[in-house]
Amino acid sequence: MRSEEIRDRLKDIDEFLLKQYKENKEQKKRDWRTYEQQLMNRVKGAIHNLEPLINEATNIEIHRSIGRPPDLGLKQRVMILLLKELFGESNRRMASMLGLFTLLSEIDVSYKTVERLYSNPDVEMAIYNLHMLILKTKGIKNIDACGDGTGYSLTIKKHYASETQKRKDKAKEYSGTKAFVYSFKLLDLKSRMYVAFGMSLKSEKEAFDRAMEMLKHVDVEIDSVRLDKYYSFPSYVDRFGSAKVYVIPRKNATLRGSWKWKDTMEMFVNDTIPYLGQYFSEITLSLDFQQIKDGSVDGGTKRDDRINTALICTGVWHNLLNLYPT
Repeated sequence: MRSEEIRDRLKDIDEFLLKQYKENKEQKKRDWRTYEQQLMNRVKGAIHNLEPLINEATNIEIHRSIGRPPDLGLKQRVMILLLKELFGESNRRMASMLGLFTLLSEIDVSYKTVERLYSNPDVEMAIYNLHMLILKTKGIKNIDACGDGTGYSLTIKKHYASETQKRKDKAKEYSGTKAFVYSFKLLDLKSRMYVAFGMSLKSEKEAFDRAMEMLKHVDVEIDSVRLDKYYSFPSYVDRFGSAKVYVIPRKNATLRGSWKWKDTMEMFVNDTIPYLGQYFSEITLSLDFQQIKDGSVDGGTKRDDRINTALICTGVWHNLLNLYPT
């Protein structure tokens, strides 16, 4: 096999193979009325199952140094954070909403208290425990995965004075810009559960590396994984060990790399239609809960630890919706 065969096959895909694949693939139409009913049932089921899981996730012994104890219990703090992400509210608005329900909940906190929950180590630990418990409850062990790499724009404008200092004479041309966060998630195709998360304010590669680091601590084995073109390099394919990796190579791809990369490219060239069937398994996914905006982050923070907590919270809600699907 030669590198030119990879490029020839890419031309074939552009010219006729992709069209042929789509024509042979059965397109299922969604019954939107049934879908809305199922979604509502799943939301109710997720909320119903949330409390016992939180009870277990927060059942941890915490040793504190001398100082003022938290005003809220760990369970209350975790619940506030998850509800905030569910409603998609800002820290200030969430604090106001809690104030309205003070008579019922006996919770009355400021927006700063809500904001600090994102970087509270006890809350971070409990959220991580909750994620692990959901995977354990679902019985996820060996998975066929999909890698979902995405960028999110944050609703934060950089302070003009600080930008003036940095940019000096060019600052007057600057009218403000949005910060950007990169996210990478590994998702199990069968259960539609997110298994590992990673985020970065620097690059998609760093987000990928952090997700792979988290994967080391999750008791899940990957049998196969599908990645987009950003990851179509031998170094990324090799990161998944013995698992099969499905990527669409770039136009300048060569056979240079490990034997695993060579085997992957051989499969791509010689068994293209079945290979495309495996690769495009991810587009059959409907990550249903659009009401929760993946990567929704309050505009009051640029701290990566708080943004990371927000992304994991949305992932936890996604997993809760798929824990007992209707």
